[in-house]
Amino acid sequence: MTTAAALMSTDLVAPRERVAFWADWVHRVFGGLQSDLYGDSVFDGRMVCAHAGDVILTRLEANRHRVLRSAALARRSDAGYVKIVAPFVGAAGVEQHGRQAWVGPGQWSLYDTTATYAIDNPVRVEHLIVMVPKAALVERGLPLAELCARPLGGGVARLALETMRNAYRELPALGPEAARGVGELITQCVHLSQLDLAGRGTALTQREALRERIKRHVAQRLGDPRLAVASIAQALGCSRRQLYNAFADEPDGVAGYVLAQRIDACCADLADPRLAARSITDIALERGFTSLAHFSRVFRAATGLTPSDYRRRSAA
Repeated sequence: MTTAAALMSTDLVAPRERVAFWADWVHRVFGGLQSDLYGDSVFDGRMVCAHAGDVILTRLEANRHRVLRSAALARRSDAGYVKIVAPFVGAAGVEQHGRQAWVGPGQWSLYDTTATYAIDNPVRVEHLIVMVPKAALVERGLPLAELCARPLGGGVARLALETMRNAYRELPALGPEAARGVGELITQCVHLSQLDLAGRGTALTQREALRERIKRHVAQRLGDPRLAVASIAQALGCSRRQLYNAFADEPDGVAGYVLAQRIDACCADLADPRLAARSITDIALERGFTSLAHFSRVFRAATGLTPSDYRRRSAA
């Protein structure tokens, strides 16, 4: 093929006896990662990669999974990249340097492959993953460690996301020089997004500090049915406006975050064989839901399955 960005497609369907192969596949394709499937016994996924000079773009479609790079794996890394995850469908939790950022469609977050990190994908996802050589950004003097695991989505970051998505779509038709130029454009857009993020300074730090306090409070009181925006604001001594501002970069706000955490917790409980004898109603009530009908409705909207179907599939 004469184009520089020939697409490389990899499909994987791993039945029960081949889930170990999924872990090996991820380890090889993404340069040394540990992975698991939240206890699922079946995996199916597809990756299509394209190159824009030194920048690598991958579209990943896969059922729920998480990956992590330990300190030992990071030390053995041959090439350092700044890696970007930008969901088309689903959500990703990026954890690095003591922070965790959750991003959904229209958002993205970046992380440093030469340091430890973890990426959570609690539902089936379609992601655009972009790898930019770390040296191309470190040379620009940005405090990279302070910019990792933070959500981006507005202003310059939105333009950068559109550039990355458009580049992935158009790359197969481009020649080597044009593809290399596209890679340089992506690098520049990521750089401008980092500059914008770094320039928010103290206001950003204060917002994120409050967001982390909110998330800790939610985690500690997830089973309390009275947990809501008003009670959180009262407990933390802040206004509702401050709560909304702290979650301005999150697609569903504070209430959506609480609901997502409850659903994730219920998913874990329904998949836990130690809780197989516990009724779905008890599990829902223990996670703060007050109505089984409401729980079933929002659970199906989030996972595509009824709670009972989800439990049966997890046990299969």
